[in-house]
Amino acid sequence: MSGLFAPDGGWRVRILDLSGGVEPGPEGHVVEEVGGFPTLMQANAFARRYVRDSVERCRISGMGEKDVLDAWFAFGEDALVVDAGEDGWRSANELADFAAHTSGPEDRDWRSLDPRGDAAEGESSDDEADESA
Repeated sequence: MSGLFAPDGGWRVRILDLSGGVEPGPEGHVVEEVGGFPTLMQANAFARRYVRDSVERCRISGMGEKDVLDAWFAFGEDALVVDAGEDGWRSANELADFAAHTSGPEDRDWRSLDPRGDAAEGESSDDEADESA
């Protein structure tokens, strides 16, 4: 670990839109940065769950691993911990496993780790919106 303490304002997670509708920069199209994570462990867990949720939102029943990956690269969102270097979680390390195996709600629950609190609770995933309709 590069340091014991969070940077000023806490660790930040950058959300990247992978869809082809926008000309991406070197990391993809930045949708937003979520700041205020008190520990790198929390920022890493948030990024991991966020991507896991994105992969599941791209999955359609019966899809194979390659199809899930293709859908995620076309329509999904990636996340990275800003300025964490080698200590930051990387989607590339787990993406194949995410595509090969479906996940339960706990693995996708990035909202419980979101330092924005109530502001993020007003948002819903596509799955939750479909269930309430």
